[in-house]
Amino acid sequence: MKSVIVYWSRYGNGKKIVDYLSKKFNEKKVETQIFKTDEIEPHELPFADFYIFSSPTEAFNVQKNMRKFIKNLNDMNEKKYCVINTHGMNKNWIYKFDKILLKKNMKKISGIDFRVGKDANTGNGLMSGWESKVDTFVDDLLLK
Repeated sequence: MKSVIVYWSRYGNGKKIVDYLSKKFNEKKVETQIFKTDEIEPHELPFADFYIFSSPTEAFNVQKNMRKFIKNLNDMNEKKYCVINTHGMNKNWIYKFDKILLKKNMKKISGIDFRVGKDANTGNGLMSGWESKVDTFVDDLLLK
Protein backbone atom coordinates (compact mmCIF):
# COMPACT_ATOMS: atom_id res chain seq x y z
CA MET A 1 0.00 0.00 0.00
CA LYS A 2 1.24 3.51 -0.83
CA SER A 3 0.44 6.83 0.76
CA VAL A 4 1.45 10.40 0.03
CA ILE A 5 1.38 13.03 2.76
CA VAL A 6 1.40 16.71 1.86
CA TYR A 7 1.71 19.07 4.79
CA TRP A 8 2.33 22.62 5.87
CA SER A 9 3.42 23.45 9.40
CA ARG A 10 4.35 26.88 10.76
CA TYR A 11 5.60 25.95 14.23
CA GLY A 12 6.22 22.22 13.94
CA ASN A 13 3.09 20.76 15.55
CA GLY A 14 1.79 19.42 12.24
CA LYS A 15 5.26 18.19 11.27
CA LYS A 16 5.44 16.28 14.55
CA ILE A 17 2.13 14.56 13.71
CA VAL A 18 3.22 13.78 10.14
CA ASP A 19 6.55 12.31 11.29
CA TYR A 20 4.84 10.12 13.88
CA LEU A 21 2.21 9.06 11.34
CA SER A 22 4.94 8.11 8.86
CA LYS A 23 6.66 6.01 11.54
CA LYS A 24 3.39 4.19 12.26
CA PHE A 25 2.77 3.60 8.54
CA ASN A 26 6.29 2.20 8.22
CA GLU A 27 5.57 -0.25 11.06
CA LYS A 28 2.45 -1.36 9.15
CA LYS A 29 4.42 -1.72 5.87
CA VAL A 30 2.71 1.26 4.21
CA GLU A 31 5.10 2.99 1.81
CA THR A 32 4.92 6.72 2.51
CA GLN A 33 6.23 9.77 0.71
CA ILE A 34 6.11 13.12 2.52
CA PHE A 35 6.18 16.56 0.92
CA LYS A 36 5.83 20.10 2.20
CA THR A 37 3.55 22.19 0.03
CA ASP A 38 6.56 24.10 -1.29
CA GLU A 39 8.53 20.95 -2.18
CA ILE A 40 6.22 19.65 -4.91
CA GLU A 41 3.74 21.01 -7.41
CA PRO A 42 0.19 19.64 -7.22
CA HIS A 43 0.45 18.11 -10.71
CA GLU A 44 3.63 16.23 -9.67
CA LEU A 45 2.05 14.15 -6.90
CA PRO A 46 3.06 10.52 -7.30
CA PHE A 47 0.54 7.69 -7.41
CA ALA A 48 -0.79 6.57 -4.03
CA ASP A 49 -3.60 4.44 -2.70
CA PHE A 50 -4.55 7.44 -0.58
CA TYR A 51 -3.42 11.01 0.02
CA ILE A 52 -3.20 12.83 3.34
CA PHE A 53 -3.31 16.61 3.54
CA SER A 54 -2.21 18.17 6.82
CA SER A 55 -2.19 21.82 7.82
CA PRO A 56 -3.33 24.18 10.53
CA THR A 57 -6.34 26.42 10.46
CA GLU A 58 -5.40 30.07 10.08
CA ALA A 59 -7.89 32.94 9.95
CA PHE A 60 -10.80 30.47 10.19
CA ASN A 61 -9.75 28.65 7.01
CA VAL A 62 -7.30 26.09 5.64
CA GLN A 63 -3.82 27.64 5.84
CA LYS A 64 -3.22 29.62 2.63
CA ASN A 65 -0.28 27.57 1.25
CA MET A 66 -2.26 24.35 1.67
CA ARG A 67 -5.44 25.93 0.37
CA LYS A 68 -3.63 27.04 -2.80
CA PHE A 69 -2.04 23.60 -3.16
CA ILE A 70 -5.27 21.62 -2.93
CA LYS A 71 -7.16 24.08 -5.14
CA ASN A 72 -4.56 23.43 -7.85
CA LEU A 73 -4.83 19.64 -7.75
CA ASN A 74 -5.77 18.05 -11.07
CA ASP A 75 -6.70 14.55 -12.18
CA MET A 76 -7.68 13.44 -8.69
CA ASN A 77 -11.03 11.97 -9.72
CA GLU A 78 -12.04 9.13 -7.36
CA LYS A 79 -8.71 9.32 -5.45
CA LYS A 80 -8.99 8.68 -1.71
CA TYR A 81 -7.97 11.33 0.78
CA CYS A 82 -7.65 12.04 4.49
CA VAL A 83 -7.24 15.32 6.31
CA ILE A 84 -5.24 16.24 9.40
CA ASN A 85 -6.08 19.62 10.90
CA THR A 86 -4.41 21.44 13.80
CA HIS A 87 -6.14 24.41 15.35
CA GLY A 88 -6.41 26.42 18.53
CA MET A 89 -10.18 26.61 18.71
CA ASN A 90 -12.98 24.53 20.16
CA LYS A 91 -14.14 23.48 16.71
CA ASN A 92 -12.30 21.75 13.92
CA TRP A 93 -12.14 23.04 10.37
CA ILE A 94 -11.92 19.78 8.44
CA TYR A 95 -15.06 20.71 6.53
CA LYS A 96 -13.09 23.55 4.90
CA PHE A 97 -10.68 21.00 3.41
CA ASP A 98 -13.61 18.84 2.32
CA LYS A 99 -15.30 21.75 0.59
CA ILE A 100 -12.30 22.06 -1.75
CA LEU A 101 -11.32 18.40 -2.13
CA LEU A 102 -14.82 17.11 -2.81
CA LYS A 103 -15.02 19.56 -5.73
CA LYS A 104 -12.04 17.64 -7.14
CA ASN A 105 -14.27 14.55 -6.99
CA MET A 106 -11.97 12.96 -4.44
CA LYS A 107 -13.33 10.42 -1.93
CA LYS A 108 -12.85 11.17 1.74
CA ILE A 109 -11.91 8.19 3.84
CA SER A 110 -10.96 9.89 7.09
CA GLY A 111 -10.19 13.10 8.93
CA ILE A 112 -8.63 13.88 12.27
CA ASP A 113 -8.12 17.11 14.15
CA PHE A 114 -5.77 18.17 16.91
CA ARG A 115 -6.36 21.13 19.13
CA VAL A 116 -3.13 22.85 20.10
CA GLY A 117 -2.59 24.58 23.41
CA LYS A 118 -0.69 27.55 24.73
CA ASP A 119 2.72 26.35 23.53
CA ALA A 120 1.60 26.03 19.90
CA ASN A 121 4.12 28.59 18.67
CA THR A 122 7.02 26.57 20.11
CA GLY A 123 6.10 23.32 18.35
CA ASN A 124 5.05 21.81 21.68
CA GLY A 125 1.38 22.67 21.55
CA LEU A 126 -0.12 19.23 20.98
CA MET A 127 -2.35 18.08 23.81
CA SER A 128 -1.43 14.94 25.74
CA GLY A 129 -2.67 11.77 24.13
CA TRP A 130 -2.11 12.94 20.56
CA GLU A 131 0.03 9.88 19.75
CA SER A 132 -2.73 7.45 20.71
CA LYS A 133 -5.12 9.49 18.58
CA VAL A 134 -2.77 8.98 15.60
CA ASP A 135 -2.48 5.26 16.42
CA THR A 136 -6.27 4.90 16.28
CA PHE A 137 -6.39 6.95 13.07
CA VAL A 138 -3.85 4.61 11.43
CA ASP A 139 -5.66 1.45 12.53
CA ASP A 140 -9.03 2.77 11.34
CA LEU A 141 -7.59 4.03 8.07
CA LEU A 142 -6.00 0.71 7.17
CA LEU A 143 -9.32 -1.07 7.67
CA LYS A 144 -10.98 1.04 4.97
